[in-house]
Amino acid sequence: MGEDRTEEQRKSYRPIDAKGFRDAIPRNWGPVDRSVVLPEGLAEAAAEHRRKLSTALPGRRIALGAGQAPVRSNDTDYRFRADSDFVWLTGCQAEGAVLVISADGDATLYLRETAGPDEADYFANARDGELWIGPVPGLKDWSEALQIACRPIEELPAAVRGAVPFMLSVPGVEPMLDALVRTSRTDGDILRQSISELRRIKDDWELDQLREAVAASVQGFADVARELPEAIRGGGERWLEGTFDRRARTAGNGVGYASIVAAGNHAPVLHWVRNDGAVREGDVILLDAGVETRTLYTADVTRTFPATGEFTAPQRQVYDLVHQAQLAALAAVTPGAPYRAFQYEAMRVLVEGLRDWGIVDVSLDEALGPDGQQHRRYVVCGLGHFIGLDVHDCDAARPETYFAADLEVGMALAVEPGLYFHPHDETVPPELRGIGIRIEDNVVVHSDRLEILTDPLPITAEGLEQWVKAQRQ
Repeated sequence: MGEDRTEEQRKSYRPIDAKGFRDAIPRNWGPVDRSVVLPEGLAEAAAEHRRKLSTALPGRRIALGAGQAPVRSNDTDYRFRADSDFVWLTGCQAEGAVLVISADGDATLYLRETAGPDEADYFANARDGELWIGPVPGLKDWSEALQIACRPIEELPAAVRGAVPFMLSVPGVEPMLDALVRTSRTDGDILRQSISELRRIKDDWELDQLREAVAASVQGFADVARELPEAIRGGGERWLEGTFDRRARTAGNGVGYASIVAAGNHAPVLHWVRNDGAVREGDVILLDAGVETRTLYTADVTRTFPATGEFTAPQRQVYDLVHQAQLAALAAVTPGAPYRAFQYEAMRVLVEGLRDWGIVDVSLDEALGPDGQQHRRYVVCGLGHFIGLDVHDCDAARPETYFAADLEVGMALAVEPGLYFHPHDETVPPELRGIGIRIEDNVVVHSDRLEILTDPLPITAEGLEQWVKAQRQ
């Protein structure tokens, strides 16, 4: 008897194969709240975005997918984040959803209907079933929230039948759509380009999302400053990264990009996202981080501040030059000015400072000319970009509508001059090696003013010192 029982215990049983389980599981479930809660104005903003796209591409049929969560390892996925262009057009963040816009501008959203208790996917699908992951909005819920027609995803093939070559889509986002619409990379680029160029100008609803993202990020920076003593005691960069992450998850969807928490010699490393170093007294911390709202708009903010509230003389020397460059850049962000003007003004100030220090030994004109650029050893990155649903927003826009265009009212930008002196760079005086300074503000261009969304964060060296000390108390 004991041996039989042991043998039974060795057998593997799956509940979903048991008749008793399958007979019992559909019964006696109460009502579930699957409603979609969205910020006021989102549905109207998305509808206007679709109208603008249909106007920009008259007579074209358009299909765009939300995408799928990428696999992290084996049977675990990364958290899903919907395609930015899809979100701009729909406000929807449902995995696997597909938007189809007809030639006359009518829009339909195709989604997977939620499986109920009487369907196997409810209890047998560990990835998507409600018994495993909680309530999932259905077609009716999304339609009511977004004010858009929603149909089962199974109807998508009929909706796009005969699409080639009359439908624009973006390959590589949604596998099901790729199998149905044999669009070319060129067509995909046309669609991405058209949406990017429309997204350059933010409407009032979008600007409110960015204000929310920046306000939450400012809180996150204060959280980090308060945790500097713990970081110095041993928590290091990881502790500070986790501190900002907590704010981002509480106030929004999460971080808008991989945070850069660079202490000491890591500060000159432009994309230091390992965040695994120590934080020591006397270090400056270069913190580049942004909260992404629940509507997926992200801030992109940088401040560089002393870990113990006091810059050393060399750190202050570099900081003050970058600060001067930032003020010159911000003054050049005006409607009608060339996009490159604010970057040129920041570079001009940096080059003049580097010349004064004997680090750059050519004329200002040569350094800033196309065949010069000697100073870029110490600032190899760009000094600004659009922000929005992507941290580097509108990147698919044509150069003539971006870098070679003029600034317009409604544009939202990150302005971020910096200097980066690597610890092993022997062209730099020893006292400056290992110092990296960046200041990054998020701004909005208005007809009569420049709105600096990051204004609550101090920008001067004295202001940052006082701010750090106040947060640490």
